[in-house]
Amino acid sequence: MKNSTMKNGFTLIELMIVVAIIGILASIAYPSYQESILKSRRADAKGALLGFANAMERHFTETNGYDKAAVSAADTGLPAIYSQKSPVDGSGNYYTLTIHAATASSYTLRATPTAAQANDSCGTLEITQTGAKSPTTAGCW
Repeated sequence: MKNSTMKNGFTLIELMIVVAIIGILASIAYPSYQESILKSRRADAKGALLGFANAMERHFTETNGYDKAAVSAADTGLPAIYSQKSPVDGSGNYYTLTIHAATASSYTLRATPTAAQANDSCGTLEITQTGAKSPTTAGCW
């Protein structure tokens, strides 16, 4: 015969232990998740910056110079020949792509993190017409 006082279920202590374990796991996993998001956005910005450099090379082929590729007459600032943000085809804006300097024979392109990417340890990414990349910190490029 079954005991009528026997109940199926969990006690409050068992539920509190499960909640504590979930809290500990979440506190470990969340910072790793955030770092992974920063790295993936940086990787996308690197790809966009390389695509921008390719667009500058096409512009050079068409006009025999790297100048006049910007929206402004000063040949610096937002590009007229490529996307102005990264991700290029996404709805977010995590990096702003600009022409930092441009002459007929040289350029420096820059990907500047926006507020959503402000915690990126690499900061601003740059590339020149020679392919020199900055910063040279390991893991940034």
